Amino acid sequence: MTTDLSAVVLVCSLKKSPAASSSEKLGREVLEELKSHGVAGGDVIRVVDHDVRFGVSADEGDGDAWPGIREKVLAADVLVLATPIWMGLPSAVCKMVLERLDNEIAETDDQGRPILSGKVAVVAVVGNEDGAHNTGAELFGTLSAIGYTIPAEGKTYWVGEAMQGTDYNDLDPAPEKTVGTTRTAARNAAHLAAMLKSTNYPAS
Repeated sequence: MTTDLSAVVLVCSLKKSPAASSSEKLGREVLEELKSHGVAGGDVIRVVDHDVRFGVSADEGDGDAWPGIREKVLAADVLVLATPIWMGLPSAVCKMVLERLDNEIAETDDQGRPILSGKVAVVAVVGNEDGAHNTGAELFGTLSAIGYTIPAEGKTYWVGEAMQGTDYNDLDPAPEKTVGTTRTAARNAAHLAAMLKSTNYPAS
């Protein structure tokens, strides 16, 4: 079974760099755990740092930054989608990313499979209100529809007390439960990605 795997983290924070981002912190922690399971270090991309246009095509033109990000997404065996929760929902940036990925439904490989077939997606969610499970379910449904495979326990999250101001970034060390969940999600994602890279789904 091959372990020549790579990953990319798309951080869907509403805040541009260099502002601190809890979503990016948790996404990077998933990436570090993936490395310990044979997944080479990948890019961490904070989407709002780039001029990504709204749309559902591979390239919306006029300086759209998505084609460069898309290239890295397609090259990676594991996608880590990291989002904050706002009003109980994934961020608008996260939804924009999913809309851009919608284009890949129509793209196939040379054996007729969806171009994202054989790739694995993990979700990382942070917020100060409830909604992590709902957000994970929403994202998993979309990611699966465009070809990604979701590993068992493929979500990690931290949700703080309602109506309080603590961020995941403020916690040092990270909560033991979140650390353990991140470790499990990364381990299962790496295992599944290696299996699928060795033996992909049947040709169409």
